[in-house]
Amino acid sequence: MQASHILRKYDPAQWGGTETAVQRLVQGLQMHGISSSVHAPQNHSLGDMDPLRDAGARVQRYRAFVPVFGISAAQREALISWGGNLFSFDLFWQLRASGADVMHSHALNRIAGISLMAARTRGVPHVITLHGGALDIPDEVSAKLTAPLKGGFEWGKALGAFVRSRHVLKNTDAIFTCNSREAALLQDKYPRQRIIVQPHSVPAAQYAADGRAAALKAYPQIVGRDLIVKVARLDPAKNLPWLVRQLPAIKRRHPRAMLVLIGAGTTQSVVEELNREIARLGLGNDVLLTGGLESGCAELIGLIQSARLFVLCSTAEPFGIVILEAWAAGTPVLSSRTSGPASLIEHGRTGLLYDLDHIADFHSGIDTLMINNKLHRHLSSEALEHVRAEYDVPTVAGRVARVYEDLIEAKKIKGSKIPSHRQPVHLAAKLS
Repeated sequence: MQASHILRKYDPAQWGGTETAVQRLVQGLQMHGISSSVHAPQNHSLGDMDPLRDAGARVQRYRAFVPVFGISAAQREALISWGGNLFSFDLFWQLRASGADVMHSHALNRIAGISLMAARTRGVPHVITLHGGALDIPDEVSAKLTAPLKGGFEWGKALGAFVRSRHVLKNTDAIFTCNSREAALLQDKYPRQRIIVQPHSVPAAQYAADGRAAALKAYPQIVGRDLIVKVARLDPAKNLPWLVRQLPAIKRRHPRAMLVLIGAGTTQSVVEELNREIARLGLGNDVLLTGGLESGCAELIGLIQSARLFVLCSTAEPFGIVILEAWAAGTPVLSSRTSGPASLIEHGRTGLLYDLDHIADFHSGIDTLMINNKLHRHLSSEALEHVRAEYDVPTVAGRVARVYEDLIEAKKIKGSKIPSHRQPVHLAAKLS
């Protein structure tokens, strides 16, 4: 079997959760006899590094553009990086010629519309994974995503209408979503659609291998510090300046605390605000910005393993693949109570949750994980057992492979319809 995976953006220098999820899915599907091709827009900054190619996928680039007049180069770059509704004339023909048995879009809007049109003309199933959410998106995040359009004129609506981009969720054969809240919202809006709650995965054994020596060699300044680690692209939804502003209060109670932020700077305004806050608060020696680190490298794993705790403070997090990485590395997680982490974490057993509008709860969680060694060990142990059982790469990919097989078989039956589900299907319960 061959699967085509369609991405809206793929720049290894701006690696994030979506890319990690696709990489691990490609690797896992190989274990089940499924080869993958990845279709992504051209990127003129490409170097020799290509993790998806190295994972075994055939990477094909297509020409794409943002159909907006009257915006600056910086606005256009921001749209391409994390919010742009792209269009491509190349993609349709590339997918038509792909020979894929199933087309799997990891994007929405016009790109999904194009891939769905290609799948229909070839008579193969089409599925969508919602990495960033579709209905479960806070208003403030939506506003930030559309901010780069300010002052411009979007002329691509006719193109979207042509590929029926507004109807892809209704017309695709199945939707993978990362959390149950998103699934419930989708099921309510599309009651006859097949909605599957599909977690991402982590190579559990890889994250259990000791990488602390590599991390110490690369970052000797972490010696003797109590590390609070966060892995995230530097974009608005990750709320990193807020986290930096909490550090002075943390250090008054825990003087050895150091904040380690691992991730590429995908949004220049966030990078600038982050550096400005670090300088304003005099935290140059207490915040380590590593930049982007290759997924699964020893330095990344070692930093997570060296941490006293792993923290998320996102305003929107549909899943939180980094939670799985922290669990597999044996590090307790303290996360904001967004839909993804709230679905993943059982508070008090596999991690701790807090509300962003209750800052005292955040600081209480920090204090608990810094001081309470018994709870620290309990959370680490429970989370490690849970991630190995439910989220290891071969296990999750096997569930996806069985959905592919089900859809392909249904397509072979002339006149058959893909089975609809009035309630979200949880793969762990349904297919394992």
